[in-house]
Amino acid sequence: MARFKSNRHTEEEIAQYVAPIEARIAYTFQNKSLLYLALIHRSFVFETPGANSQTNERLEFLGDAVLAYASAEYLYKTFPEQDEGTLTLVRAKLVNAESLAKYAKEIQLGSQLLLGKGEDRSGGRERDIILADSLEAIIGAITLDGGIEQSVLFIVNLIQNDAQNSIQTRNYKDDKSLLQEKIQSQIGTTPVYEVVEECGPDHLKLFKVEVRLNNITIGRGEGHSKQKAQQAAAHDALHNGGWMEQ
Repeated sequence: MARFKSNRHTEEEIAQYVAPIEARIAYTFQNKSLLYLALIHRSFVFETPGANSQTNERLEFLGDAVLAYASAEYLYKTFPEQDEGTLTLVRAKLVNAESLAKYAKEIQLGSQLLLGKGEDRSGGRERDIILADSLEAIIGAITLDGGIEQSVLFIVNLIQNDAQNSIQTRNYKDDKSLLQEKIQSQIGTTPVYEVVEECGPDHLKLFKVEVRLNNITIGRGEGHSKQKAQQAAAHDALHNGGWMEQ
């Protein structure tokens, strides 16, 4: 797939570019520019001469809200025997950055993203947060294009197998809770989370968080809320810091 050098194109060029994604998500956009916009990462706009100022961040904002609603509605209706606490844990596991990135990889989203050269070279097409955010932007685009019913259908198709598996296996603890359990059982203390950087616009701030144990950093993460960044840092500590094996 040829890479666009700007984000100003004819309708035909946009239609050709987004066609592979439409095929993989089994949804055909009436307004294909919405799907195209969902693929534009801010690094592309910053580095591309002649590009306009639009990125996928506003669509991501919308998609995040729709995802929260659709996943909650699906769990509520599908598992009437489960209490609020369990449903909350399952939903958190289904919509965290790791899970969303997994879904994004299943539709090969990374290959279609419009990234700046620096972000592309540094492996941005495989970064969980970029994939997760872009998937949320696609959800926002589907909502605007086809209505809430279409986006709910898309979300349910993504999450239903994992939801069923989590309920059946009772494997629905989030990374932060799991890390705390492991650390407390091993050394009897609690990890501390600290925001080390905030950047981005007010409506979509990016938080960078470190999780520390006895003043030693054991994991790092980022997200568009402190809670998401903490979960990402806990995931890093579990899977890259060796705590999953403890």
